[in-house]
Amino acid sequence: MTQKPFFTYKRTDIQILAPREQLNFFDTQSVILSREISAPEAWQMITSNPAPIMKFAFRVRDKISGWFGVKPIKGFSGQWPDNLQIGDQLDFFVVEHISPTVLTLTARDRHLDVMTCITTDRATLTITSSVKTHNAFGRLYMIPVETAHKLIVRADLKRIKRHLDRNHSPFA
Repeated sequence: MTQKPFFTYKRTDIQILAPREQLNFFDTQSVILSREISAPEAWQMITSNPAPIMKFAFRVRDKISGWFGVKPIKGFSGQWPDNLQIGDQLDFFVVEHISPTVLTLTARDRHLDVMTCITTDRATLTITSSVKTHNAFGRLYMIPVETAHKLIVRADLKRIKRHLDRNHSPFA
C-alpha cells in the first residue's frame, strides 16, 4: 500500500491531508485540560461514550448517503483493539499514525478524503480535521457537515474537559 503524503500545520505534530490552501474543509480546536492525557486516550473518551447527538447525526448521515450508494459508517463502536497499529481500523477510520501525543486517522472514498489528527502537548488537547473533496457529491455532503462537525468537536472537547475536571485528584 502506497502511503499518501501528509502535511503539517503550524505545530510539527499536527498532520493534515494537503497544504492548508488546497483543502476544502479545515478545522482545528483546542482545550486546556486539568491534566495531561494521551492522544489515544482522548479518542477513546470521545468514541466510548459519544454524545447522543452524534448517534443521531450518524443515523441521518447513513440514511441520506445510502440513497447515493455511499457505504454506512454506523458511528463509533467504542472498541479499542489490543496493540493498535498503523493500518488498523478504528470503526470507519484507518490508523495512519499512533503515538502517545498523536493519533492520525483517515477515511477515504471516491467522494472525499477525511483526516482527523488528535494531538496532545502537555495538558493541551487539539483536534484537527482536514477534508479534500473529489466530486460534486463530496462538496454537497460537506455543506451540512462543516457546521455540524465544528459544533460536535467543540462539544466533545468540553465533555472531556468536564470529565477530567470532575475526576481530577491532586493525589492521583
